Amino acid sequence: MSYETAKAAYAALGVDVDAAMARLQSVPVSLHCWQGDDVRGFDTDPSKPLTGGIQTTGNYPGRARTPEELMADIDEVLKLCPGTKKINLHASYAIFEDGDWADRDKLEPRHFARWVEFCKARGLGADFNPTFFSHPKCDPLTLSSPNEDTRRFWVEHGKACIRISQYLAEELGQPCTMNIWTGDGFKDIPADRMGPRQRYKASIDEILSEPYDFNKVKPCIESKVFGIGVEAYTVGSAEFSLTYAAMNKEKCIPLMDNGHYHPTEVVSDKIPALLAFFPEIALHITRPIRWDSDHVVRLDDETQEICKEIVRCGGLDGRVNIALDYFDASINRIAAWTVGFRSVQKAMLQALLTPNAAFKIMQDEGRFTELLVAQEESKTLPFGEIWAEYCRRAGVPEDGQWLAQVQAYERDVLSKRV
Repeated sequence: MSYETAKAAYAALGVDVDAAMARLQSVPVSLHCWQGDDVRGFDTDPSKPLTGGIQTTGNYPGRARTPEELMADIDEVLKLCPGTKKINLHASYAIFEDGDWADRDKLEPRHFARWVEFCKARGLGADFNPTFFSHPKCDPLTLSSPNEDTRRFWVEHGKACIRISQYLAEELGQPCTMNIWTGDGFKDIPADRMGPRQRYKASIDEILSEPYDFNKVKPCIESKVFGIGVEAYTVGSAEFSLTYAAMNKEKCIPLMDNGHYHPTEVVSDKIPALLAFFPEIALHITRPIRWDSDHVVRLDDETQEICKEIVRCGGLDGRVNIALDYFDASINRIAAWTVGFRSVQKAMLQALLTPNAAFKIMQDEGRFTELLVAQEESKTLPFGEIWAEYCRRAGVPEDGQWLAQVQAYERDVLSKRV
């Protein structure tokens, strides 16, 4: 089937394919840097294990070991993915020139100057994350620690990250979403659940007291059910994080990671619930398998439903900040990046090609049999031809063509990293 024939099939349902592709092309999706080096970063000993509920599995060859290697790998991904991109950085990816190392509480914008250069050369924006894990100062608590010296260290780290986020936003001319997440919690039943949460709240209050322009810096509060080593109790639970964001809407927004909830909960249903109250929210799109396992995003049901709700709720009009978050060290990392990014793009394009207005009328008028039939029949529309055309217009390989490029890069570059 040709693209024109496929386009006509959508037009018969009142869908403007060209408008859908143009709309998608303008939607930024943040590509997470940590897929390329298994969340190791550049500020601590890479031979030490990850801590704070973070874990990667696998030892596929070719992991990026330096800023130069990581940037080169990201460049390969950018060539293979359509759409508008941002780069999502963790504070642990600071780049220290000429021995200019600084601990996390002393990080400054200059430690991210090379990332700004990288983004400017490619027309990218940047998002940012304080790194509250894999550091000797995790005791194992950070912002909720009863040790005032420990808590103060991490509060100062958060403030430093506010300043860095402001720098990224001003230098790159795009808002910077800055996500506050910690793995604070306990492995077994705690004796005190309230105290850590009171300290956590006070710490976030202190971090957000650092001056910033809320139009440029979007601090987020991210929740989690549990993590490795904190199975019994998580300080930053869903109730805590969402309530904090709701009580402080003038200075932060909620962030939902679709791996951070009970397996029977779905973030797609939570998106319209939050957008009924919040002007703006943020998402980390991942793929959990039974728990927050951060598998590579695929074109699965929940990814499609998340993107449908973003489109239906007007989330593409600056109300939903979209980022990816997964890390797989068992397969080629560039392929992992690419599959995930292209899957989200596919899901978003499918959502934009859905005759949502017509479906809404059927629902509002109680025509549920007609709605069911229409929803099911829309699943076999010739989406593949539209996706191929979108890739052609973006100047990236179509499906079935890009993996050979990754394999050539692995042969010529990744295989030599020993």
